[in-house]
Amino acid sequence: MPKLLIEKDIPGSNAFALPPCDMTISPLADSIPVEFLRQEAPHIPELSEVEAVRHYTELSHRSYGVDDGFYPLGSCTMKYNPKINEWAARLPGFAQVHPYQTARTVQGCLQLISEAEKMFCEIAGMDYFTLQPAAGAHGEMTGVMIIKAYHTHHQDHKRTKMLIPDSAHGTNPATTNVVGYEAVELKSNADGLIDLFDLRAKMNDEVAGLMLTNPNTLGLFEKDIEEIAKIVHEGGGLLYYDGANLNAIMGIARPGDMGFDIVHLNLHKTFATPHGGGGPGAGPVGVKAFLADYLPMPLVKKEGEAYSLDYDRPLSIGRVRSFYGNFGVIVKAYAYILALGKEGIRDACEQAVLNANYLRTKLRDDYYMPFDRLCKHEFVATSRKQLEENHISTLDIAKRLMDYGYHPPTVYFPLIVREALMVEPTETESKERLDDFIEAMQNIARECRETPDVVQSAPHCTVIKRIDEVQAARNPIVKW
Repeated sequence: MPKLLIEKDIPGSNAFALPPCDMTISPLADSIPVEFLRQEAPHIPELSEVEAVRHYTELSHRSYGVDDGFYPLGSCTMKYNPKINEWAARLPGFAQVHPYQTARTVQGCLQLISEAEKMFCEIAGMDYFTLQPAAGAHGEMTGVMIIKAYHTHHQDHKRTKMLIPDSAHGTNPATTNVVGYEAVELKSNADGLIDLFDLRAKMNDEVAGLMLTNPNTLGLFEKDIEEIAKIVHEGGGLLYYDGANLNAIMGIARPGDMGFDIVHLNLHKTFATPHGGGGPGAGPVGVKAFLADYLPMPLVKKEGEAYSLDYDRPLSIGRVRSFYGNFGVIVKAYAYILALGKEGIRDACEQAVLNANYLRTKLRDDYYMPFDRLCKHEFVATSRKQLEENHISTLDIAKRLMDYGYHPPTVYFPLIVREALMVEPTETESKERLDDFIEAMQNIARECRETPDVVQSAPHCTVIKRIDEVQAARNPIVKW
């Protein structure tokens, strides 16, 4: 077992010393209850600079990301992040600006925001965008707040419910609850799509809207989307697009043309900005023109050749993020869109769909496919065969895949599929890489038949072996 930093402590090995403190202790210190005050100085481990660097370098080698290998995490779109985007975000004119600078000194930044908004409008089929939200879930919250503001402004206070498919991302019901709506579940039909009978039965004058992603989390396109939009709109509700799966249709189809009124985009998914370890991200929100007045303020406006920030928005839901969101992330997405262009955006989408269907057809003989037909960017397989024949679960297969050097796909989601294994290859993986992944999955399927104990006791090649995940979730040890 590797040692923690504090266990590598070698007294006297650190020659660094801080100068004596010449600051006066604040009077506020006297108001701190004695039980919260230290009686002695904390023990900080002493290491030489080289040992400290080695420690953190060693830890970095144990993490896994898209720069290390294939990351088939379904519904997360873990595509490669082009390094040119990082270069663009670090340009001095972008990286060294201050949020309190006057508008006339940051015209280039405001121009980039304005142009990025127009690009997102074109891709999503919206009329206006805000780039403030700091992540996808934050964008969801912003969008649902706009829905609420719209109904409130029209004195339609009885709308207290939000329709959410049973296959939806977990953030959808969470967002609904945070904004103050009651989540009402919509059933899927035998094809894995929205059940129109259930939708018609539940759409009434108490429903504020429907949150939907298309294609859905099974990787299937909602072919009845125009009828879905009609049902929701005729019932007085609004249609919200969860943009998590936009990578499957960008450049080919637009949510705004399907009847969606609001959309959020995940820049760290579709537009190749990194998935940070908790941040930063970006979740821009777009709306049709009739909802523009409710967008967060400020918005960038252009008068003549000058750009400025517009705060004169009396119906706005207000700020949802300090300043103007995570600007560096927006720069990266802007660079990505410019690099690909219109045809490149479409080509990336088509390649993602091709890769997903290639994997699906190659793995269908070894893993059960509950919806074995043309998918979009991702598909769901299951361990039904392995579970029935050798009592091997999806979790066992995912753990064994780590021994082959791959990050496991998403498991046990969506919840409507038992033992789900959700795979999304993205467009940035080569056929050679996909073939290697296929071989690994086929080898695991053979092991499930011939040496099931090897799979059930996996992983074998990682620093930490199988842990009690339930105990870790319920009683996490977060300190040494």
